[in-house]
Amino acid sequence: MKKTNTRKKYGTLISYLWSAPSLILICLIVIFPILYTGYISLTNMNVYHWFTYDVIGLRNYQEALLVFDSGFLSALLLTIVWTVANMILQLVIAYLLANLLNTKGLRLRNCYRTLLIVPWAMPGYVSILLWKTGMFNSQFGLLNQWMEKLGFSPVRWLANDTSAFLCCTIVNLWLALPFMITIIDGALQSVDQSYYESALLDGAGWLQRTRYITIPAIRPIIAPSVVITIFTTFKQFDVIYLLTQQAGAKTGAHIHTILTYAYENAFITNNYGYSSAVSMIIFVILILFSYVIHMKPKEES
Repeated sequence: MKKTNTRKKYGTLISYLWSAPSLILICLIVIFPILYTGYISLTNMNVYHWFTYDVIGLRNYQEALLVFDSGFLSALLLTIVWTVANMILQLVIAYLLANLLNTKGLRLRNCYRTLLIVPWAMPGYVSILLWKTGMFNSQFGLLNQWMEKLGFSPVRWLANDTSAFLCCTIVNLWLALPFMITIIDGALQSVDQSYYESALLDGAGWLQRTRYITIPAIRPIIAPSVVITIFTTFKQFDVIYLLTQQAGAKTGAHIHTILTYAYENAFITNNYGYSSAVSMIIFVILILFSYVIHMKPKEES
């Protein structure tokens, strides 16, 4: 028994020694920045107090959560609206397009699937700036060229909050739809066709087949991708920043998600303590959301 226990302890020690470099790297890259950000969020560090900052406790959190004109709560509300709107549109449009791809007798099916992947394959930075300069530009953008040919005056698409939000949503759909279409397309191919044949014999329509056969069958497959997309959409930064808030190229719209809001406070106004508090709030929100999502399957089982 003693020899067995000694071998187990020796094996455990060897395992930790082999894992030590990875654990140290994880601590330096992941854990330390989180802890340091949490510490900075308790201070008044800014460009004027870079080395002489003081610990002020939870004052930054109070300003973000309790002061309504601080901008954080409006940014949080916009982020929730942004996430919900994009997720609903992605699911509906991706489901319809995936169904079209699975139409019987469709020619050039693989060609269409390849074309739908192109927006996802392109670098996001390039796609966003192409949309900004090639489509939404108020002077030589393609949309305004079409409007002028139809007799309408040019529109500054990114100049006000409402139209800028819609433009950002369109660009985000362009970037994100290929992923969701691919997932749903694969999920639809896994559904047993005999279910549809039986439903047709019973006189079920398209809506009934979708509600009682397709959605229950593909839900376990697309659920993880939906969760991932919710996370990436909630912490979206590049689309809104590059289209409306990029330094030196602001369009006049003043829409902020919580990430662009945190970025502005950190690198534009140089209020690092407050920005760190906002970052920690975002981190807690995402952790709580992840916890709720992973607890649901256990409760259902």
